[in-house]
Amino acid sequence: MTDKFILWLAVVFIGITAALFLLKTWLLQTLGVHYEVLVAGNIVMALITLISYSLNRKGMTSENANVIVRSVYASTLAKLMLCVVAIAVYVIVNRTRVSKATIFLFMFFYLVYTVFETSHLIRTSKKKS
Repeated sequence: MTDKFILWLAVVFIGITAALFLLKTWLLQTLGVHYEVLVAGNIVMALITLISYSLNRKGMTSENANVIVRSVYASTLAKLMLCVVAIAVYVIVNRTRVSKATIFLFMFFYLVYTVFETSHLIRTSKKKS
């Protein structure tokens, strides 16, 4: 990974973490979120995105154009399934105090990281062409 993806991923991660930190009291008082769950979810999404991107970059070296399409779809689906599992675990552990805002913010993290990764992959593939 000689490109600047890791640097930009760190910028996105730090940006989301800073937003969570700055909005902590508002998130806790107004929305009633579970702050620790959101911070852990942000860390997990950043790590999953890094792994997914590295696998997609390996797929881009293939001569077959279908390989990159399959790898992007597979990584996006895998991230989505991991999010669903994480949300299911969260709901099972916190049955009586589930915060819908926490779930929606976690899915927002998924969307941000997926759009970021896919757009970077598209830009990288256009440079190679």
